Amino acid sequence: MDINKVIPLMPDMAVFVTVVDAGNFTKAAALLGVTPSAVSRQIGRLEEALAVKLLIRTTRKLALTDPGKVTYDYCKQMYESAQEAVQVSSSAASSPAGKLRVSAPKALANQILKPIIRPFLALYPDIQLQLKATDRLIDPVHDNIDIIFHITEQPIEGLINKVVGRVNQLLCASPEYLLHYGTPLHPSDLTAHNCIYLGETAADSRWKFTREGHSATVNVSGNYAVNHSDMRLDALSNGLGIGFLPDFVAQQAISDGSLIEVLDDWQITGNYQGDICMQFTQSKFLPKANRVFIDYVSQQLSGR
Repeated sequence: MDINKVIPLMPDMAVFVTVVDAGNFTKAAALLGVTPSAVSRQIGRLEEALAVKLLIRTTRKLALTDPGKVTYDYCKQMYESAQEAVQVSSSAASSPAGKLRVSAPKALANQILKPIIRPFLALYPDIQLQLKATDRLIDPVHDNIDIIFHITEQPIEGLINKVVGRVNQLLCASPEYLLHYGTPLHPSDLTAHNCIYLGETAADSRWKFTREGHSATVNVSGNYAVNHSDMRLDALSNGLGIGFLPDFVAQQAISDGSLIEVLDDWQITGNYQGDICMQFTQSKFLPKANRVFIDYVSQQLSGR
């Protein structure tokens, strides 16, 4: 196709990418600041120019046709290249500036990131940091997030990954509880205790331990299940039972003696522990705001 015919189609291609990423015309229109009918006209114009059907439109959702999938991949590359071209220009600015969108699990955001954010913003007052604290799995592209933090042994493939720390789960109880009910010496002893667990799935009451090549699985029970770490901390500190906490949540209570770690010679296996991964999309030209944040966090959390 002649270049003079391709250039007018570029805005329509960008709209096409926005529609696919947003999932429907209404959301895309809101992102673009236009009406859904205007978006529909641009998609129709692109389909007419390319002489292919790109989208199958139903009342509830959109689906890409086979030619639409191929076209989307090329249009997405064009769109991302345009974004990088803009970022190169903005990165040349003398001072890091602009919006930076970050997500992290709630407890991690509160306990680990919160203390270092205020000094970061003092260093870089022209950066507008938007922190999204959520425990759901974030997709940086579809959720429009620049940098995601999560605790995992399996970082998301296709994203740059920087390990900035480690989180382990600790089994804890208050001194009063242990004085009254005794201290478990083996995971099997937990069947006689009131165990506080997450309660998100049936597997949450099946605790797994390893030690020197040996493993133990215990089906625990208790009268309280809560998936909020601060609420578990409160329950454990007040003698309600035995339960797991991330080490960064339990550390202060262990230091001041309101909690005692038990079965510390056993390694707990399961979710909500692993590397603290800071991940972001691969790009030759990271905006300065992203780069200084990544470097700052890496430095502040090094050796954690």
